[in-house]
Amino acid sequence: MKNDDEISFYIVDAFTRKPFRGNPAAVCLLQQQREDDVLQSIATEFNLSETAFLLNITEKPFKQSRVFALRWFTPKTEVPLCGHATLATATVIFHEFNGETSVLFKTLSGELTARREGDSIILDFPSEVTIPTKPNHNLLRQMGIREFEDAHLSKTSSTLLIQLKNEEILRSLTPNFDGMKSVSTKQNIDGVIVTSKGNPPYDFVSRFFAPWLGINEDPVTGSAHTILGPYWSNILRKQEMWAYQASARGGDLRVRVRKNRRVDLTGEAVIVSKGELSLSGYTSKDYSRV
Repeated sequence: MKNDDEISFYIVDAFTRKPFRGNPAAVCLLQQQREDDVLQSIATEFNLSETAFLLNITEKPFKQSRVFALRWFTPKTEVPLCGHATLATATVIFHEFNGETSVLFKTLSGELTARREGDSIILDFPSEVTIPTKPNHNLLRQMGIREFEDAHLSKTSSTLLIQLKNEEILRSLTPNFDGMKSVSTKQNIDGVIVTSKGNPPYDFVSRFFAPWLGINEDPVTGSAHTILGPYWSNILRKQEMWAYQASARGGDLRVRVRKNRRVDLTGEAVIVSKGELSLSGYTSKDYSRV
């Protein structure tokens, strides 16, 4: 029987078929509720863009459950939605524990489902509405952007989207992340998506920067595609698209925009390590001022 001071964890590379590509996430299996500062300390320790915390909220044994509570933390804060860490969590459930074909997650963004389809997993996420906006020119300058085609803002997630002329410009950006954080903007911004039409076979490409959340550049951002999917669907007049996030690690996914303001994100993931995290000697008061 597992000690109360031990938490099983997995490291999973999401939105890729190959280890050490895509976006790595930690997935922690909780046997009981933990205080928020404990979860934040664990996420800071892993120092990945997101750490997912999974809790069985049914009376069934963990391996038989299909309903879980799911939360996500960056090294600095909790976030309301994370695509790649959800894909990583579903991969752990389906490949390590559960013979079912679908699971339900209760989250800060409502109920989310994940279902298996062959080697892939399909995530059912809410889409985000954006509005045209005028981006702060000092922020663009810190990102190295001189010209842009379009700019939109999602108030739901405080995410700015900037459409660039082409993929080559997008890939060449070298943002000043400290400079980005120093810029004062009218809107509250937690992340910036830069995007452009993609070179074949991709319909569009993107990068995602969130230095305000402790993530300078996220390798592959599922939640960003709840914004990118509807945005590019309107431009390309397509419901299903093939997307690539052009980070150093890189990763791809399929995006399907549905009529009920939902988005299906389809991808694969690879478990690269697993182990036990020890909380022995940890007390919340020791870390209250960290």
